[in-house]
Amino acid sequence: MAVVTSSLRCATAAALALALHHHHQPAFLDVRLRFPRHRIPTRMAMSSSPASAPHQAGPWYAVPDLSLRDHSFAVPLDHSSPASPSAPHITVFVREVVTAGKEEAPLPYLVYLQGGPGYESPRPTEASGWVKKACEEYRVLLLDQRGTGLSTPLTTSSLSQITSAAEQVEYLKHFRADNIVKDAELIRRHIVPDAKPWTILGQSYGGFCAVTYLSFAPEGLKAALLTGGLPPLGKPCTAETVYRACFKQVQQQNEKYYKRFPQDIQVVHEVVRYLSESEGGGVLLPSGGRLTPKMLQCLGLWGLGFTGGFERLHYLLERVWDPILVPGAKKSISYYFLKEFDMWVGFDQNPLYALLHESIYCEGSSSKWTADKIFNENRSLFDPVKATEEGRPVYLTGEGKGSQTLPFSVPG
Repeated sequence: MAVVTSSLRCATAAALALALHHHHQPAFLDVRLRFPRHRIPTRMAMSSSPASAPHQAGPWYAVPDLSLRDHSFAVPLDHSSPASPSAPHITVFVREVVTAGKEEAPLPYLVYLQGGPGYESPRPTEASGWVKKACEEYRVLLLDQRGTGLSTPLTTSSLSQITSAAEQVEYLKHFRADNIVKDAELIRRHIVPDAKPWTILGQSYGGFCAVTYLSFAPEGLKAALLTGGLPPLGKPCTAETVYRACFKQVQQQNEKYYKRFPQDIQVVHEVVRYLSESEGGGVLLPSGGRLTPKMLQCLGLWGLGFTGGFERLHYLLERVWDPILVPGAKKSISYYFLKEFDMWVGFDQNPLYALLHESIYCEGSSSKWTADKIFNENRSLFDPVKATEEGRPVYLTGEGKGSQTLPFSVPG
């Protein structure tokens, strides 16, 4: 994991104990859920006062074949607090997207809930992919969930303004799925003509948010579309249940990778030996962190769980060593590889992901560092130095990404 401030690390243990009801763009619309409203209880009262959400809308502007308009809303940091001008507010940003020429068309609304947690909505550069398809029928709203993108973003620098770990946790507890739903409901009542129900599309963690929406505010929904994101349902379904159920899959993904690229077994062994024999047990990264054998395993986060990930990982490992330009020069890991590693596993730009990810799998109980616990139970299998010494493939680690098949997360 990339460098995060010490105060953030202090807050992590406490923040992960918060039961939170995960990134990336949908393959498109796998599951459609329509719930009769009388069958799901409404558990929270939503503020109906438009005055609590001053709204600013910008002018329309264009990218190829799309028209876009930016909206910002002032929303309460804590929706449960009494409405007051002096109560803390944050900004929630929404980008409205339609096919060019349909700016005034009476289209139904589709709200996109991004995965993560802690990642902003995509930024369209042209009419392509799922956005193009969705705009055939809908007026798409790309919601930056609170704390991400332009929605009063939480970054390592902004969060460091809160110097107490306890106060950081108190602040972070307002960035869970329940408040994301309350933000969306406040926006719906303000922006949709006659405050009619809209459709939501939840990708990965966004699917978790969608299920929360169905539970807490079904009256605001016409339909819910999920792409690979479903939270733990029923009891007992704890973070430990999730990680244990998925543990074998990470082994299988490693085995598939090394079967496709068997030459990389030796490449990874060489890197592990180099790192373990380096001063301090690793080499410095451009970000200021240190690449260790255990950190190296985090390449599985992106390399094993996404379409094209195997190939990207293999091509990255092709560039791991600097060429020897001068006979006798010392062997070294290339700056290219180190920089790419930083970009692959850097959470410093989106710290909410690192702080809250494990706890999204909690249902009625805290995580208690479940991923680390499961890792320790299988430390021998996942020990990179031991695997190298024994000539076994070094297993990489990762985590669950929606419909992708990589379920294992290890604190860095």
